[in-house]
Amino acid sequence: MTAQAEADTAAGAGSEHPGPAPGPTPTPGPGTSPATDPAPGRTAILRAARRAFALRPYAEVTLRGIAADAGVSASLIVKRFGSKEQLFTAVADFGPAADALFTAPLPELGRHMVRTLVGQRRAQQGDPLLRVIFSLGISDERSLLRDRFQEQITGRLTALLTGPDAALRAELIAAQLLGLGATLSIHRTGAASTAPPEQLADLYAPALQRLLEG
Repeated sequence: MTAQAEADTAAGAGSEHPGPAPGPTPTPGPGTSPATDPAPGRTAILRAARRAFALRPYAEVTLRGIAADAGVSASLIVKRFGSKEQLFTAVADFGPAADALFTAPLPELGRHMVRTLVGQRRAQQGDPLLRVIFSLGISDERSLLRDRFQEQITGRLTALLTGPDAALRAELIAAQLLGLGATLSIHRTGAASTAPPEQLADLYAPALQRLLEG
């Protein structure tokens, strides 16, 4: 993928081919579709901000530029989020994704994570986790993406697990979730793009479940 295409994917702006309706509706969070946007303009602002922070150093990103990309006024961004720093903090928040992905009993969690990730991608036209890849090798404020991901995704997974090597298993689970998202982004018109979430869970979840249960 090109840098722009990758940024669009991480920003939640890549167009996904709709498939059959997913199972339980995931908890809405950043990237919620406009129809369920809790505050008008919030979704468009977050998507534009994710693109901007993925493509350019933090110091070069401006609220005016994000507003132009989102099709809103800079004053609306200030109203919804406050400063650029506060907007970036919202972009770096993986808490809502964790709430949706990890809300299931441990024996059912592997299937739940696959179905929820696929469901969120198709409902919101973007992946809930993949933007963390733009934190790799970057020393400016975007390191917050790594810190938040480690705390809110990998750390929360570690706390859910029992048995030996919980931290290692949590990191491998996170890797598999990111791998699934990246593969679905690469193969936008591939077999997985229209496969039912239950079928994807049948094939992908067993490996996750083995790691979950140790």
